Amino acid sequence: MRLNLSKPLVVFDLETTGLDLVRDRIIQISYIKVMPSGEEQRESLFVNPGRPIPSLVTELTGISDSDVADAPVFKEVAATLAAKFKGCDFAGYNSNHFDIPMLAEEFLRAGIDFDFSNARLIDAQTIFHKMEQRNLAAAYKFYCGRKMSDDFEAHRADQDTEATYRVLMGELDMYSPDRQTEPERLLENDMDCLAAFSKNNDNVDFAGRIVWKDVVGADGKPVVGADGKPMRQEVFNFGKHKGLPVADVLRRDPGYFSWMMSGDFTYDTKQVLTRIRLRELSNRGGASCVVK
Repeated sequence: MRLNLSKPLVVFDLETTGLDLVRDRIIQISYIKVMPSGEEQRESLFVNPGRPIPSLVTELTGISDSDVADAPVFKEVAATLAAKFKGCDFAGYNSNHFDIPMLAEEFLRAGIDFDFSNARLIDAQTIFHKMEQRNLAAAYKFYCGRKMSDDFEAHRADQDTEATYRVLMGELDMYSPDRQTEPERLLENDMDCLAAFSKNNDNVDFAGRIVWKDVVGADGKPVVGADGKPMRQEVFNFGKHKGLPVADVLRRDPGYFSWMMSGDFTYDTKQVLTRIRLRELSNRGGASCVVK
């Protein structure tokens, strides 16, 4: 199986000090950059998180403080990684829910505004769960016909990256027209289709604090733009303003912006909020929704 690519695909995995996007840090990043020609470029590097690695993480991953003691901090490798990842699509296992948001947050902490907006984000776990409903080890056994423990050491980013790459190709092979006859069981070897299939939410920011919602008219029906597409607007997905349009809240309660900017929210969430605020300031008197 060879991936049908129009631009490079970065299959990657992270190991981190924990699961908190604000407080935790990357300790290992590994990736396979697959070129449209089929060429594969691999890299795996440890990252010094600037803090002790929790014992539970060391027990799970085998990565200890001594492994990262002489490794660069993320800020020292951020520019190089951003250059290598520029113009690529991304794939991982549970990556749309964790690895992509964590990587975006680390880039922002390093002062790099890496643009994921034009990247197609493909999540092998979402494909697996939608197609078969189960973890990476189970997916590996199902799609690759072998026990993952026989081929890889679990919870190391380089090992999980290799397994994820094989699972993704196995999924495409399993759900190809050569293997399936039912339309709902077909999966195209196309990055647009895979990215759309991997999408599990309508988040505006990676953390899901702000989400897209259809604009509804007085008649209760969705409002459409001149091109026939539904008009959508950003709404808060938490707290006292949950479900309310962000633009309306920022107009009525200006202090809410300051509260969020000084609060314990991800850099990405704050960046999205700032973009909406700046857009609204420049579009005063105009529409506060977009066709999406």
